[in-house]
Parts: sequence; C-alpha cells; structure tokens
Amino acid sequence: MISLVCYTLNLLYSMKSIVFSLLLVVLLSNCKKKDQPNSNTATFESTEIVNFFKKYPKLNAYQTQVTALYTEEQHQYIWFDEDGKIETADVLHDRINNIDEEGISTAVPYKETFNEKFEGDDKLDLQIELFLTTYYVYYTTKVNRGISELKSKQLGWHLPRKKLSYASYLDTLLANPKEITKSDHLIPQYYKLKEALKQYRAIEQKGGWKTITTGANFKALKPGDSSAVVAQIRSRLFLTKHLASDSKSTDYDSELEKGILKYQANNGFEAYATILPKHIEAMNVPVSLRIKTLIVNMERCRWISPDVTKSKALLVVNVPSYTLTYFRDEKVVLTSNVVVGTDLHKTVIFSGMMRYVVFSPYWNVPKSILNKEILPGIEKNKNYLANHDMEWHEGYVRQKPGPKNSLGLVKFLFPNSNNIYLHDSPAKGLYDKEDRAFSHGCIRVAKAKELANAIMKNDADWNPEKVAAAMSKGDESWYTLKSKIPVYIGYFTSWVDNEGNVNFYDDVYKRDHKLAKLLMTE
Repeated sequence: MISLVCYTLNLLYSMKSIVFSLLLVVLLSNCKKKDQPNSNTATFESTEIVNFFKKYPKLNAYQTQVTALYTEEQHQYIWFDEDGKIETADVLHDRINNIDEEGISTAVPYKETFNEKFEGDDKLDLQIELFLTTYYVYYTTKVNRGISELKSKQLGWHLPRKKLSYASYLDTLLANPKEITKSDHLIPQYYKLKEALKQYRAIEQKGGWKTITTGANFKALKPGDSSAVVAQIRSRLFLTKHLASDSKSTDYDSELEKGILKYQANNGFEAYATILPKHIEAMNVPVSLRIKTLIVNMERCRWISPDVTKSKALLVVNVPSYTLTYFRDEKVVLTSNVVVGTDLHKTVIFSGMMRYVVFSPYWNVPKSILNKEILPGIEKNKNYLANHDMEWHEGYVRQKPGPKNSLGLVKFLFPNSNNIYLHDSPAKGLYDKEDRAFSHGCIRVAKAKELANAIMKNDADWNPEKVAAAMSKGDESWYTLKSKIPVYIGYFTSWVDNEGNVNFYDDVYKRDHKLAKLLMTE
C-alpha cells in the first residue's frame, strides 16, 4: 500500500514537472516574440551589404547607418517573417512613394527599381530587405532629422538640434507601424505647415493665381473705390481663403476690406484698409515660391525637439515676423512686437536660459559702438556724455538708468556668448514700423513692462505696482528668477497660427534661398 502511494506521488510530481516545463517554454517563447517584432531567424553575410551599395551607389550616404543596424540585429532579416513581408514594410513602402507630402523635393534614388521588386511575391528577398532598411534610414533622415547640424550652423542656425536614434525609432515602428504617421515626432508647427503645403500645391495644380495688373499710374485703393483691379484682388484672395467667396465685383466693399485686413495681417503688413503697390507685389508672388517657403520652414521644424514646446514656461522670438511670444503651460500668455538686428548686425539664432530681470538698468556701451559712435561724438562735442546721460566707469562708458537709457527701464538676461538679451527701449515709434530690423543684435520688446509682469506673476513677493516702481526707481536692481525660462530665438519666414491662417514674412536675412538650394541637392 505504501509503495502504491509513493508511486502515485512520484507520478504526480513528474507530471507537475512536465507541465511546469511546458509552461516555461511557452512563456519564454512569448517573451522572445515580444522582444523580436518578427520571428524570422534567417541571416545573411555582411558582405551582401557592401555589394548592395556598390550596385546602388546613389544610396551610399546611408551605408554606415544600415551597417550599424544590421550589426545590432546580427544580420537577421528585419522586414520579413515566416509569412513574407511584415506590415511595417508595406507602411514604409507607402511613405517612400509619398515622401513629397513631407516637403521633400528631391527624387528618391532607384524608386522605380524598388517598386518593381517590392510588388512581386512575398518570398524572402535580400534585395528588397536591404532596400527597405536603406529607405528607412533615408526617410528618417530626410523627414525626422533634416540636413546635418554642421550645415544648419553654416546657415546661421545655432539652436540645439533634435537628437535621433535610428535603432530605437526602428524598434518603435516594427512594434507599431502606424507610429510613422503619428504627429508627435516633430514640433506641432511642422504638421500645420504640412497641411498648408497640401493646400498651396492644390492651388498650383489648378493653375495657381493670375498676376494682378494695375497699370503704371496705380497708387492706392481705398474702401468705396471702384476699379477692375478690385475684381482681380478678389479672385486672388479667394484662392488663399482670405475671402469666403468671389463675387467678381469691382467695388471695394466691406467684404473685401475684411479680406484685405486679414491678408495684410498674415503677410507682415500693418493692417489698414488701403491697398498699396507693395500689397499687390506680395499678392503677385507666384504660388511656386510660396510652396518653396513652406518647404524650407518645414525643414527648420525638423531641427527642433518636440520637447521644447512642452516646457512649463517658454519664450520664443521669431526674427522674420518681428514678434515675441511668451508661453506658460503651453498656452500663449503674451505676444509683443520686437525690433531685431539689422542685416549688418544680425540677431543670432540660438537659445538660452533666462535667469535675471534687471530693473532700471545701466547700459554698458559695447566697445564697437564706443569706437564708432561715442568717441567720435565726444571729439565733436565735449558735453556729449552729459547730454546722453552717460559717464566713464572703470575704463568704459555706460549710460545711466532712466527714461533716456537705450535699454529702457528693464532688461531680461539669458547669459550667452553672443551678448544678446531682451530689453525695453525709449524709441517706441520703431515698434509700429513694418520693417523692424534696426538694432545692433539685441532684441527690443514693445511690451517690456507687460513681459516683466507676466514673468513675475507667479512670485508672491511681486505685483504690477512693485514692478512699475522698480522700473522707474532710477537705481539698477537685479532679480534672480526662481525657475529659469528657456528662450528660443528662431527664424521662420512662414508660420501657421492657431486659427489655421498661413502667414508669410520677409526673409530679412536672405536665408531661404540658400536653404532651398541645399535641399534640392541633398
């Protein structure tokens, strides 16, 4: 009896061990499948990669990244499993064939050859495998990264560039192919510009817009005027949605006035009802050039990490639009006109962390201005310094705090090697001009007082009355921010606002053409 019981127990223990072993195998198998998006274990020799790029030399720029990816994958097939091509392969194939939607103007090398091979049967094919991996690197480089950091710096862009890992992004796509079309890999503005590009290409496909002809004696049109030019303007503004309809009327009525005011606001003009030759000139810019502008600004969006827009507080200056925007919790708190550097003294495109607000500041005159302007002024007039509220101080000239101070009543410091900062200014009239590139490189803020109040709002020790008193005190005082504020000085000649309006601005430093030319040869 005892022997029977022992036998039974041993049998049960053995069965339990077998069941446990089977469960362990299943679990390990599931883990393996989870870790490896496809279960294909076929491999190939590394020399095949070299041979592939010898056969398709126009793709050589991507060989290093492709080799690195396969080294990490131990030269296993990425895009095939036991059933053939995986879903991500089809998604990537579609994206490559529609890459122009991303503002990529250059032709995809060997695309016809790739399509012919891809559309065959689903059996394991090393050529298709290597094409897909190469095009994955190609697409990710073109769409998500953009031109190299060295080249963007040569174009005057010194903002920190977005980081990109080809391997980790590939893992993401293999796990979920739909990730490639999600709109969170780049800053939100990129996807708005992408929609605008679609809109303007549709206009181009229908023939674009006709050139508005005015005659040599044209000076202006005002509400109430009647002219054949008015009908041409209506047609033009209807195409870009500045008018809801085109009545064909030659009378400058209230409907057209609303459209004109909107157009002027969206194109960097002072918004007033009079139509001048400069407005007609802007309307006559061909749609092909507007498309090029959208494309180069999509490229600039690729260079910025989407994490920037998620900052608790963020201050952004866009040089071509002459505007400053202060965000808190991703919402606009304040917008202000600004004055930026002249073409000779360009405002640098870079970023920093605002640390200090300085009330009633001294202006320490830069050596270049001292030599070119101040010293010659002193030679002509011995009272020059006194007349400008200036004084010598420790071997250099500074301007005393007060209403005449060139920095105004407050400045905002984000220490940087470019010696650029934001500040108030007594020259208020400059903020109302359409072209506001007048400074030596620093940024003058029209709503400096409002910006100071917005920044200090969350500090219980400060209120608007205390800010006003500090600004007008006449004695310099520094306030150290409890939390630093990221400051981004950018350069965008096209921008889509929160209402979906497409805005175009003058290329004040003439940088668009250089970038567009580079994109056509990349």
